[in-house]
Amino acid sequence: MAPAVVVPEALRRRYLGTRSGRTWLAGLPELVDASLTAFGVMPDPPGAAPWHGHGALVLPVRFPDRAPAVLKFPFPHPEAATETAALTLWDGGAAVRLLDRDAAGTCLVLERLDPDRTLLTVDLPDAVRIWGSLVRRLSLRESDSPQWAAVPSLAEHAEQLSDELPSEWEALGRPFERWLLEAALQVCQTRGAVGRRSARDVLVHADLHYANILARPGVPGGYAAIDPQAVFGEAEYAVAPMLWNRLEDLDPAAPEESLLARLTALCTAADLDRNAARDWSILREVANALDYARVGRHGDAQRSVWVASALTGRRHPGIPPVEELPAA
Repeated sequence: MAPAVVVPEALRRRYLGTRSGRTWLAGLPELVDASLTAFGVMPDPPGAAPWHGHGALVLPVRFPDRAPAVLKFPFPHPEAATETAALTLWDGGAAVRLLDRDAAGTCLVLERLDPDRTLLTVDLPDAVRIWGSLVRRLSLRESDSPQWAAVPSLAEHAEQLSDELPSEWEALGRPFERWLLEAALQVCQTRGAVGRRSARDVLVHADLHYANILARPGVPGGYAAIDPQAVFGEAEYAVAPMLWNRLEDLDPAAPEESLLARLTALCTAADLDRNAARDWSILREVANALDYARVGRHGDAQRSVWVASALTGRRHPGIPPVEELPAA
């Protein structure tokens, strides 16, 4: 019998380059078939092509009572390991509802949202307002739930970056100017374990960008977050992905000022501290620039340098105009 799914070519290309990726791809068809049986669901419609994001295969299904859902098969990586815990803690409020899962966490059964209606297609002012509402609802205080043990500390991550960034910057041939590295390291010092404001720490969706916010069918104006990369720390850490995406919407006559205005609007919508959001966003984009440089994605590295520099209020030499930078 033919397998229930054929892995999309774009997803195959993304993971064929590593042994772990090839192993995951090879096992996906069998895992999908076993999961359909285990959860008693059928592809919807029969023979439906799966969806996929950057790091997961998603198959639309229906239960015998016709209730819609999706099966999600995430590539096993550290960020994915926090997804089940975070979705359990949010319990379907501002995030997609987790309906079931297998014991190993290799398959999640999720509420079905509308993949064709994301904040990518919403006018920016409305997108900012919706995002802000979700951030407020996602920002849970720590409780006695055992799920919190799976959520890493943001302050500890900042301390780790303070050790790693200088050596990576040197090893990669100093891919941007020292003042930008120093701006990121200053954030590590002020936002890390020594300077942390623990009373403000909450559960944070660290990848809350426009494409990770989908409409809830049948709920007018309802949206929910997907694909959490969860951390425990300052809610302002969530802002950065909304800055490095949709750069094409910036005012071409004054893109740096337009980016800073978006930062202000996001913080107002979510009731966040603008300085903290700016700091975390600088650090995240400097780290991203080094990650991109390490794998040879120089256009993406330049985009991250542009965003981080704009947030510092300075222009980094040698970076193309924002309209010539690749989209995130």
